[in-house]
Amino acid sequence: MSDLSEKDIEVFIEAIGSYFKQITQEAASIGVAYLAANAFPMNDFTGMIKVSADYEGALYFSAPSAMLRHLLTVMKETNQSEENLLDAVGEIANTISGNARKYFGENMVISIPEKVSGLTSKLDHQSRRHAYVIIIKWKHYSASLIVDISRIR
Repeated sequence: MSDLSEKDIEVFIEAIGSYFKQITQEAASIGVAYLAANAFPMNDFTGMIKVSADYEGALYFSAPSAMLRHLLTVMKETNQSEENLLDAVGEIANTISGNARKYFGENMVISIPEKVSGLTSKLDHQSRRHAYVIIIKWKHYSASLIVDISRIR
């Protein structure tokens, strides 16, 4: 099993920045990036994409409801139901993983987004001993991107 490089992690960081820039015309910034073994910063809503083939693990994008509501408002979406908040967080996770797949190639198979509300700070199963945690800042909100992905081939 080989570790992801700093350049590999940059792909995820660039993808989240591009998403916010495209949707809101305002780039998100990286607040903090670190390695964590457990107790991940989860928010109200989380989108998860599992990866397989030459990779294993998952990517999580977790955001507070207020941030997602603000994003929906910017997108001129008036329906801010829990279902739409879940769809938004799933779309963000899917977009980030889709951009990463372009970089990693067809040997990274990504799942459809799983969307949950109120996910605990502990992951059921971790692929890596220490996952990459990237804190995203947009406006006055903070969200987290957790990259728990390893190369297995």
